[in-house]
Amino acid sequence: MADMGSFQEAVIAWAAGGPGQRAHELAATLPVRAAVLLEGPSDVAAVDALAARRGRNLAAEGVCVLSMGGAMSVGRFVSLLGPPGLGVRLTGLCDEQERSFYDRALERAGAARQGFFVCAADLEDELIRALGVGRVEELVRAEGDLRALQTFLRQPAQQGRTSQQQLRRFLGTKKGRKIQYGRVLVEALDADQVPAPLDGLLTSL
Repeated sequence: MADMGSFQEAVIAWAAGGPGQRAHELAATLPVRAAVLLEGPSDVAAVDALAARRGRNLAAEGVCVLSMGGAMSVGRFVSLLGPPGLGVRLTGLCDEQERSFYDRALERAGAARQGFFVCAADLEDELIRALGVGRVEELVRAEGDLRALQTFLRQPAQQGRTSQQQLRRFLGTKKGRKIQYGRVLVEALDADQVPAPLDGLLTSL
C-alpha cells in the first residue's frame, strides 16, 4: 500500500536522476499537500520529534519531510517539487550562510521564499543555544557519551572554541550522532524553548 515513505523514496530516486513517473503517481494518490526540504537526516529527526511532541502525524496530514542529502541539492528538489514540477507547497529550514543559495533556487522555480526558516549556524546550534551548554552536557552524559566528549575536548583543535562551538562540533564526530541528538535535544526542550526557526516551520504546516 502506498504511503508517504514510498513517496519520499520516489522523490529521492527522481532527484538522483531516475524517472519521475512514480513520484507523480504517488503525489496524486496520497495526496501530498506540502514538502519540507531539510539538509540532512538529523534535521528530519528533529522535525519528526517536535511533531510527535505536539501530537501531529505529518505524513497523515499530507506533509512529506525530505532529507536532500546536502544544501547544494535544493535547486534540484525545488525544480521537481515546486511550480515547475509537482506543484506542491515548499517549506523547510536553511542555514544563514546558505540563505542566498536557497533564495536563488526558489526564485528560479517561481516558488515562495517566505516559507523557509533560517537557522543562524545550523539547527544543532539553535538547539544547543536553546537548552544551554549545561543541559546539553547532562544529555550527553545520559546518552552514555560523556567519555567520548571529554576525549574530544582534549583535542588541540578544540582549544579556544566556546563550549557551544565544541558541543556542535562533537555532535558531528561520529556517524549517526547528529541524528541521535536531533531527536534527544528536541525531546528535552521545554515548550517555550523551541528555537524560532523550528517552531515557525511546524506552526506553518
